[in-house]
Amino acid sequence: MPSKHINFSQSLLGFGSYILSKLENPMGIDDVWKMYQTDLLKNRYTAKHSFDNLMMTFILLYSINAIESKNGLIYKCN
Repeated sequence: MPSKHINFSQSLLGFGSYILSKLENPMGIDDVWKMYQTDLLKNRYTAKHSFDNLMMTFILLYSINAIESKNGLIYKCN
């Protein structure tokens, strides 16, 4: 049943924090998606997100200068 509240892991901000924690090395978008799918299957991340949510999260992270893109790879900004 829908409600006004969601868990942090279900939000784009929470998903963004997960992605940033995994970006120790530059990765492609497909690599990030595969890593997330693996973590989801192994219960390392509890919230299910769509690929569209992944893209919106990248847009959010890029807009706050948390990530940058070079040569098709995503880098975490310092």
